[in-house]
Amino acid sequence: MIAELQCVVLDCPDPLRLAGFYRSLLGGTVDKQDRRWALGDDWSTLHTPSGLVLAFQRVHDYWPPRWPDPSRPQQFHLDFGVPDLDQAQAQVLAWGAAVLDEGPDGRGWRIYADPAGHPFCLVRH
Repeated sequence: MIAELQCVVLDCPDPLRLAGFYRSLLGGTVDKQDRRWALGDDWSTLHTPSGLVLAFQRVHDYWPPRWPDPSRPQQFHLDFGVPDLDQAQAQVLAWGAAVLDEGPDGRGWRIYADPAGHPFCLVRH
């Protein structure tokens, strides 16, 4: 091993807003002081209770992914385990997510876009 994952960085038009969305989903602290990063208008972080750090970087000419359009691919996505898909869906929609694919009844996962258009999945665990 020569490295360890420090954070996952998501490009977006509004770093603080997207950090707040993911704080609502995961808990944690937005823009906690950390010697590894300088915070500002173009960079926000979320230190989650599990230890994962998500970072959000402003891109002024940001173009969101359009799942499943291969001309603007998702680039990556995050999976989040939840005990109740319906309840979790209601919460993420209230926080600004959009449904991309609910799938057929009984499927154990659904696909959403965060407020900046990044795809993510809620997976029943």
